[in-house]
Amino acid sequence: MAIFTGAGVAIVTPMHQDGKVNYDKLGELIEFQIANHTDSIIITGTTGEASTLSEEEHVECIRFAVDKVAKRLPVIAGTGSNCTETAIYLTHEAEKAGADGALVVTPYYNKATQKGLVQHFSKIAASTSLPIILYSVQSRTGVNILPETVAEIRRTCENVVAIKEASGNISQVADIMQMTQGDIDIYSGNDDQIVPILSLGGKGVISVLSNVCPKETHDIVARFMDGDVAGSRDLQLRALPLVHALFCEVNPIPVKTALNLMGMEVGPLRLPMTPMEEANKARLIQAMKDFGVAVK
Repeated sequence: MAIFTGAGVAIVTPMHQDGKVNYDKLGELIEFQIANHTDSIIITGTTGEASTLSEEEHVECIRFAVDKVAKRLPVIAGTGSNCTETAIYLTHEAEKAGADGALVVTPYYNKATQKGLVQHFSKIAASTSLPIILYSVQSRTGVNILPETVAEIRRTCENVVAIKEASGNISQVADIMQMTQGDIDIYSGNDDQIVPILSLGGKGVISVLSNVCPKETHDIVARFMDGDVAGSRDLQLRALPLVHALFCEVNPIPVKTALNLMGMEVGPLRLPMTPMEEANKARLIQAMKDFGVAVK
């Protein structure tokens, strides 16, 4: 059974003006997501600025999210690192906290070989009973998980049950499905490819867009799963200008800006992320208005 089916939000980590994590606001964001039919909370991922959280903050965010959600829907913890032992530690902590799964990104900067990826993910999987979602995002990490590598990991690691596919390569997604004979759940890691990946048998999306439009993102998947492919496609296409605006600067700069524009008061970004350029901000505001998102 899939950890979740539908739209999971790759939730931002709100900050106070001094840069400390704003847990009260994180609680508000979680409640906003649940009220608007989000299917899963993904905490401490790329969008959550995990790379600039200390290990203590990282673990505390996971604990907070698990406690706040209180089993109302699955909580998946981002626990990846370019150090295998650190990833094991974070995954252990997520399991102890009661998370429902772990999202484990490919090692960044040191760019493991495919053999290294097999050993990295296998060692993490062997250290935990949590179901694991592989996270392939070459644009951020410099390394791609090839379909044959995904198939090998799935074949040898029982608790590696899914992959967040953010390569942007639909042919690669098809190859993963074919090589695993459909024995792995695939989530779109790109908000502009939800419907194409669903059409190949995907289970949903781990979404940036859902921070801003949780119900609409949920509905893209729900309509498809209910057989309303045309309705799903139309909503996906209508959302594209907003999706593109949310990625016109590196994530999560635009999505945090969008939430602040909505009056959510999620605070600043941590360096090296910087405030959005004014021209891009104007584009984002227009895209939000065009999609029906209220800007304060």
